[in-house]
Parts: sequence; structure tokens; C-alpha cells
Amino acid sequence: MHRILFSFGLLMAFGLVSTQAELPKIELKPVWKGLELNRPLWMEAAPDGSGRLFCIEQGGGIVILPKDKSSSKRLEFFNINDRKPWVENEEGLLGLAFHPKFKSNQKFYVYYSQQDPKRSVVSEFTVSKVDENKADMKSERVLLEFPQPYWNHNGGVMTFGKEGKLFISSGDGGKANDPHNNSQNLNNLLGKILRIDVDNKTGTLEYGIPSDNPFVDRKDTTRKEIWAYGLRNVWRMSIDRKTGELWAADVGQNKWEEVNIITKGGNYGWNIRESFHKFKEDGPDKGDWIDPVIEYAHHAGLEKESKFPGHGYGVSITGGYVYRGNAIPSLKGSYIYGDFATGLIFAVRQKNGKAVEHGTIHQQKGTVFQIASFGEDADGEIYMLPLVANPSNGRDPIGSILQIVAK
Repeated sequence: MHRILFSFGLLMAFGLVSTQAELPKIELKPVWKGLELNRPLWMEAAPDGSGRLFCIEQGGGIVILPKDKSSSKRLEFFNINDRKPWVENEEGLLGLAFHPKFKSNQKFYVYYSQQDPKRSVVSEFTVSKVDENKADMKSERVLLEFPQPYWNHNGGVMTFGKEGKLFISSGDGGKANDPHNNSQNLNNLLGKILRIDVDNKTGTLEYGIPSDNPFVDRKDTTRKEIWAYGLRNVWRMSIDRKTGELWAADVGQNKWEEVNIITKGGNYGWNIRESFHKFKEDGPDKGDWIDPVIEYAHHAGLEKESKFPGHGYGVSITGGYVYRGNAIPSLKGSYIYGDFATGLIFAVRQKNGKAVEHGTIHQQKGTVFQIASFGEDADGEIYMLPLVANPSNGRDPIGSILQIVAK
């Protein structure tokens, strides 16, 4: 996830710098003001034509957001708070994805943390047969569990590709430097993006291994669920609804944040390199790594090393979406992302996997909210989810979800 204990006093030390393209500026419009939410982490539109938006809370709840954006009525859909998934900063209820055929089968999937031992759990649930706005909490089918050695870098985002298979980000398992070299190790699931078939089973597994996964024909102990590897902590990823491309923002360590387009079997370099730059002193200088679309530095002192001078700074990337809405035509086709700590929001356009335009499209004024996530509604409009609590939990600022609108 992110460095959630990052001091607000440091936020203003990161300035807005000149950009490389005049991408349209945006504003943030508060919506659902007054709605009770505690650490909203993810927003997902139900693919059933209902227009419903679902928002997960780190503590274990899922709330259906009112269709009237001026309403503050809370409607709870799902709750595993009693399992205490959130123990440390980067644990909790972290991911939600609806089955592509949700309208007919009423299935959805969650990613949450559990303890003793520390592990990530991916489970399938169904909606109650008597109330479409309530989950059947007794319907859980655990698909996948894998160990998490530490409380950080637990990934957690899930999304279905256009072919109906579920992508899962696992994170490298935590601590600095990937001390167990998980990301480059194809024998475990950490530091990877996984791809599984939720509609079928392979052997004794509760899920299927897609026949077109990149390592499926290997006869060794390589995990066949792996789609891509060499990733540190993909906290947010999303599918471009027009092209089907899988975009992933990988949180860096000490110097660089990066945005990638994920390809089948791709190695993105961690922990041998961080973004475009060598990380391991004794590591090779060259490899078959896939370069990011774009990177940005943690501070001005790294500007001369950056492949993209003029990009705003930050220390923890939060990925978003390729904008395919209609409210801001000049933003169409741009990937929107931000920095968790500085609150800056950026956009980039790419061609053949390389950035051709990029810029800072918004700088928060006054209270700088940490950007936990972005969300996308059924029409392709985008929202920013700040790490807030309403009412106050004594830790996070009071606030609401914010919609991206034209300036």
C-alpha cells in the first residue's frame, strides 16, 4: 500500500513543477458529503446496469453509495469487521471485483488480510437471494490463500480482464529491498500479478489455471498462476475499457515511482532495478526487463537522473484509470494517477508503451488529502478516494469522496 504514517507536515515540501504537456486541468468536487465512511480504499461499479457504486472500507465493510450524490444515506452491503482484517497499516479489506456475469450469477470477489499466520485471502461471495443490496455472508468460497511475511507490500487490487479472467496483485511481501527476493522468484506468488480462472478448477485448486498463462507449460515448480513478475507493490491497477490494456502503478522504495502497462510474462525488474534505474549494487546492468511508461522522482535532487524531467514529485504512487468518460473530452485516452503523500494528480498519454505527453493536472490547496485510490463509474467518470474518516476516527481527517470534473 502506502506510507500511511507519512507526516502531513512534510507534504508542502513537495512543490508543483513545470509539466511537459498542457493536459487539461481538473477540479475535485466533493460528493456524498456527510456519508459515514471509514478509510475508503476502493470503488467499483456493479456490471449489472443498475448504476450502483460499491466502496470498500479498510476495516472490512463494503458500502453501496447512494445514486443521489448529495445524499449521505449509508447502505452496508458486506461486513467482515469481526475477522479483524486490518491489523497494520497495509492490511485489511483491500480489494473488490465483480464477476463479469454478475447480473446473472451474483458473484463477487474480495481480497483481505488474515493473521496467525499472516496471509492474503481471495474469496468468492454471492449476493443474498432475498435482498440484492446485501451479501450472503455465509456463501464464502475461499479460492486462494498465500503467506505474507510482513504487514506491508500486500498488494490487494483485483480486476477482471476482457477475457473474463481475474488479475490479482500480490505485493512482494514487505520490508525494504525485498529481502527474500520474492519478486524475481517464480516459485512463489509474491511480487507478481496473478491471473486465475474463477469459473473452473485445476486439480485440487479452488480455481483454474488459464491455458494461455505464460508459464503454464513449465514442468518445474514455477507457479502457473503468474502473469507478470518483478513488481514491488502494485497497489492499484486497472483495465483500459477501450483497449483492454492492464495498467499498473508500482510503488517504489527510496527514489522512483512508476507506471507500467502489464504484458504476458513480463519481468518489470524489481528488485534488480527500481523503475529505469539500477537498484541492486551487485545486480546485472542489463536484462530482459520491461520499461515503465513513465516514472517520477522522490525529490528534486534526482531530477537530473529522471527520464521525465518536469514531472511533479512524490513518494508513493496511487494508480488510477485511463479516462474514457465524456465530461472532459480533452482528457480522453489519458491515464490518470496521483501521489498518495503529496496529493498531486497527474496524467499521461502513451504510444507503444512510451509516454508522449505528461503533466500535473491538479494540486490540492488547503488540506492536502492523501490519495488512497481512484474509482471509475459505469460511464467512465473518475473519482478520487482520499484516506479519510467520517465521523473522525482520531487518526484520519474528516472528508468525502471527490469527483474529477473539468476546471
